[in-house]
Amino acid sequence: MSGKRPNFVFFIPDQLRADAVGAFGNPHISTPHLDALAARGTRFDNAYVQHPVCSPSRASFLTGWYPHTQGHRTLTHLLKPWEPNLPRCLKEAGYHVAWPGMRGDTFAPGATELSVDEYGFGVPPTVFGGPAAPGGWPGGEERARLHYRGRLPDDSERVSADEATIRTAVRWLEQPPQGPWALFVPLIAPHCPFEVEEPWFSLYDRAALPAPAPSAGAEGPEPAYMQAIRETFGIEDTTPEMWREVKATYYGMISRMDEQFGRLMAAVDGSGAGNSTVTLFFADHGEYLGDYGLVEKWPSALHPSITRDPLVIAGAGLPGGGHTDAMVELIDVLPTVLEMAGVEAPHRHFGRSLVPLIHDTGREHREYAFTEGGFSAAEEPQFERAGFPYDLKAALQHERPELVGRAVAVRDREWTYVWRLYEPAELYHRSTDPDERISVAGSPAHTDVEQRMNQALLSWLADTADVIPADEDPRYPSVDLPVPAGRAGPDGTVERASQQLARALARWKASDGDQQR
Repeated sequence: MSGKRPNFVFFIPDQLRADAVGAFGNPHISTPHLDALAARGTRFDNAYVQHPVCSPSRASFLTGWYPHTQGHRTLTHLLKPWEPNLPRCLKEAGYHVAWPGMRGDTFAPGATELSVDEYGFGVPPTVFGGPAAPGGWPGGEERARLHYRGRLPDDSERVSADEATIRTAVRWLEQPPQGPWALFVPLIAPHCPFEVEEPWFSLYDRAALPAPAPSAGAEGPEPAYMQAIRETFGIEDTTPEMWREVKATYYGMISRMDEQFGRLMAAVDGSGAGNSTVTLFFADHGEYLGDYGLVEKWPSALHPSITRDPLVIAGAGLPGGGHTDAMVELIDVLPTVLEMAGVEAPHRHFGRSLVPLIHDTGREHREYAFTEGGFSAAEEPQFERAGFPYDLKAALQHERPELVGRAVAVRDREWTYVWRLYEPAELYHRSTDPDERISVAGSPAHTDVEQRMNQALLSWLADTADVIPADEDPRYPSVDLPVPAGRAGPDGTVERASQQLARALARWKASDGDQQR
């Protein structure tokens, strides 16, 4: 990269599996623009999110903190105005930061204004959100529990929130700022409901798509939430054909998103900033998509279909055509961007810059990648409450809080170890069981692996439990309050607490108190 500070584009879809992108090895899907980005940049094959749910994941990669570090573990505990975040770091360092669209699941009140220069829709959407009752779903409640709507009507006047976001970004790029800028483009797709218009709806041959990964069945135990979801949602008997229908529609949504991404990249090039802009592509988490007979996500879900991320970084003179299987966490995005921008982080974080790895894809980066989720049962009153079609999911968590018990996955290149607060631990051999279906935890042959991973988990928790705030407080702050009644000063007046403290400190120093601290 040159000495000039680069621009940045952050393209962040929601609920995108890594294995649903052509560049990450999917032979069935068409993602030519994303594949082209990977070809001119670096693909990270072992990148993992730090939380399986939208808002906590976003809070994590924007701060460089793990979800437990500051309690960002719910959909309603968002980034506060006094907490650091990546857009704000860039803005305060002189970047012009734009955030087209209105993703409302990132910043608490007041934090958006401090973090970005521009926000919202320059081109408004005509539709936002889906049906709130079974009658609005083709196929009724059965399809609704699969979050499947299918083909959207052909309507040239229909402008979805994502399409409005892309049009806003493209228009913004027609006259970008003169100085360095950062453009954050978070989308909703391919988050369910599974729905897409033509030509993307019919793009994929349903029969040609592979079936989802089967559940463990009689081969071994599984976390209790998995069967509870199947039973509660009534999707135990969903046919392979229906799962392929869901997958084909999801793939169609991804291809539509790829086309939108292509338009955005063309606009960057058209602005004249193509050679000076770093593009980062990644998602906040994945999607079950029928794997193990499940759909959507779960607060304590830690399978690779949920946690593995399609991270790609390219542009502004960075090496192209590379890929690495080094262990990477999404919190590594923050220090990577700040290093490229020449900005010092104002806070302690736990990310590690990917810049050295981009220039030498064969080097080591991390020994382990961590993902956490879930809650303590005592936190049940703070669990999500939701309307249709998420009502059953939310109710199940309140009725059986142990199903969303706190959990942590520790991964290295060979193994995945999952610790659960209310259930037995799990251990998966990644090379022979890439879908992490059959746990071998408790096997005498793997005792040393379990002990090693458990120790890694303990060390990680001890090191990342909290952070000391960057701002220091005075140990003896002035307090503007009266002293208790009856405590008069030498002249008979009542001293303020701050005056009394000053007198006490003066007496202490006079008695050589500094020598006795």
